[in-house]
Amino acid sequence: MQTSGRNRATSWPYPRHEDFESELRGRAAAFFRARGYPVRKKYPFILADWEQWPSNIILGNVAAYIRRERERRAEQGSGFPLHHYLHHGLSSQAMLFNLVGPLVLENDFEPIRSVLAAKGAAWGGDAVSAHFEIEDRTVFNEAYGQPTSVDLVVSDGSSPDLFVEAKFVEREFGGCSVFKRGDCDGRNPAERFSLCYLHHIGRTYWPLLQSHGILTPAWSASPVCPLSVYYQFFREVLFALHRNGVFVLLHDERNPTFCCRGPDGDRGLFPFLVAMLPPEIRSRVIAISVQEVFQAVVTGSGRDGRHKNWTGEFAEKYGMPLPAAKPA
Repeated sequence: MQTSGRNRATSWPYPRHEDFESELRGRAAAFFRARGYPVRKKYPFILADWEQWPSNIILGNVAAYIRRERERRAEQGSGFPLHHYLHHGLSSQAMLFNLVGPLVLENDFEPIRSVLAAKGAAWGGDAVSAHFEIEDRTVFNEAYGQPTSVDLVVSDGSSPDLFVEAKFVEREFGGCSVFKRGDCDGRNPAERFSLCYLHHIGRTYWPLLQSHGILTPAWSASPVCPLSVYYQFFREVLFALHRNGVFVLLHDERNPTFCCRGPDGDRGLFPFLVAMLPPEIRSRVIAISVQEVFQAVVTGSGRDGRHKNWTGEFAEKYGMPLPAAKPA
């Protein structure tokens, strides 16, 4: 007797994104409810108004820091973009502020250094600094409109800078907006840059892909433009490479979109897209997980109690077990 498709669906050996997001929505709703925050009636995991976004940040001094940084950059004529859904309980930007914001304020980057070291990536000097939402219009010649913005840049004065892209419940790396608008057929312009509208208006994506050796014969052989679907990934990798840095994907281990394992080995967008890069570049493209960093906080520099004012709520809000701290 043939097994039905419905029964076979339950035997799929990889995690399902829907289950992961559903659980976290429930946790975010419970987190807001326990604190009496106004939320949307239909979506209790989203705060009622965008202006309430500071209530989505666990520590008040982190929210205040973000506000001050925005004001400071505005005075300097530079941007600090806050996401449209920063008030969403599952916002990746809010998650990053909650996880890394306290480390920035405490100037404590040992958890990030230790996670990278465990992956064989030596990093970390003495003069460490970090900045959220860094823009640079010159990299891709983005003379107008919203320029490319990197979620977090960490510098130590000696090692290559870390250019961090945070993903939480996202289901993709963003695709090309020109393709999504229907203004492009998605044809691969690797051998004829003039096919690309963005190249036509002066963006430098394709020359940079070429100069960094990413336009391999395999790229040219594809009839479909890789940027049409994976635009954000390659744009941010290029951004990091152009500034002599390392691209770091910060992802949640429970989200199968970016990294997961099963009977056919590593799957997810990250290993798939890294395989499209030349071997000599792959060491400068690293994935670390929220869980790895959080555990390093609690069991490492957090063992002296320095981070006890937020780690419990972080575990509650994002549904992560609170690892036991190592004895001092």
